[in-house]
Amino acid sequence: MSLVRRLVLVAVASAFPLAALAAGAHDSVGCTGCHSIHTAKGEIIFAIPQNKTMLNPKTKQPYTGTTALCLGCHADTKDGGQGYAPVSGHMSHPFGLASVNPKVAKVPPELLREGGRFECMGCHDPHPSNPYYKYLRVDTAKGSKMDAFCGVCHPIKADSATVKETAVLFTSMDETGSRVLKAPAAAPAPAAAPAKKK
Repeated sequence: MSLVRRLVLVAVASAFPLAALAAGAHDSVGCTGCHSIHTAKGEIIFAIPQNKTMLNPKTKQPYTGTTALCLGCHADTKDGGQGYAPVSGHMSHPFGLASVNPKVAKVPPELLREGGRFECMGCHDPHPSNPYYKYLRVDTAKGSKMDAFCGVCHPIKADSATVKETAVLFTSMDETGSRVLKAPAAAPAPAAAPAKKK
């Protein structure tokens, strides 16, 4: 191989970080894609500005916290994001909720943030150490077993065998080496009321 060719390959390799070849989308971003120490913008040492344009369809207010960080990238550019895999506040699972109605969902405390808030990170752990499909916090067999994930918070709407599959929640925030949490056992479905005699 000629010296010029080697120099070109070295130059290309140094300009193209190995992280960009990683398997997941966030793997190529690295820590500093979301977080920054010296040039932090807002809370949780965000590297990008929080999305203060996209409004929560229920409150008509901008999102806050980690949801605003996620929407800094995952919202359309017209909605204040960068257009990477944009989500819609009115056409997806609810996120950025101050609290969860227990009649709608029984969210394990491990999935709630900042005093009971339901943020994007309730369902997703976006850190590159998460091996699961779309950075979900439960293994869904690449999306083929989404019921296993939905059953974590909506156990009555899933069969009991599916809920048992969801006993493990992934968390990248446990630096002890154990990256799984046990989800609370689902309550059994309520028994049907006895039929009234005529």
